[in-house]
Amino acid sequence: MSTNHYFSEQPEGEFKTKEINIELFDTKYKVVTAGNVFSPDHIDQGTSVLLKHINEMEPNSTLLDIGCGWGPISLALALASPASTIYAIDVNQRSLELTRINAERLGVNNIIITTPEDLPTEIQFDGIWSNPPIRVGKVVLHEIMQSWLPRLKSKSEALLVVQKNLGADSLQKWLQDEFKEFSTERIETSKGFRIISVIKN
Repeated sequence: MSTNHYFSEQPEGEFKTKEINIELFDTKYKVVTAGNVFSPDHIDQGTSVLLKHINEMEPNSTLLDIGCGWGPISLALALASPASTIYAIDVNQRSLELTRINAERLGVNNIIITTPEDLPTEIQFDGIWSNPPIRVGKVVLHEIMQSWLPRLKSKSEALLVVQKNLGADSLQKWLQDEFKEFSTERIETSKGFRIISVIKN
């Protein structure tokens, strides 16, 4: 596999950052991104659709962002719920470093940034948010779901955004078949993306 994929642990090429403008909750921020991470030029459309579902949350929640990239979901969760703890995970070391830099830029200190294997196994989550890495292929994608969805607390929800033409409907069907003790449904279709809700019963 080429090491220039955003889901590679150590992307090739110089780690050269660039500054971009983003908007979260009607406030403009400057963050940094770099090559060989997901959507380095802007908040991608799917993530933008997902972020609209971030409403007022219970304080002191434990939240997970699977595949944090340069950090837009984690940053939004941290701003929306400053008393909560957000775990931002990614296999891409460049993504983790960018999320650290951007958390510092935005002045948020409630994000714990780590690789998946370094996140303690006993931690359970009040919510999971993800624009999952569809391009890793179904086998790896299913392994990701099998690893993290069972770590939801009872009655807690995962929200996944998946592009319709990249297999959103087949993923939803697989989730319904694989996690029969969960409630799985599509709650929104917007701009070619599906929002899939998975609630642990």
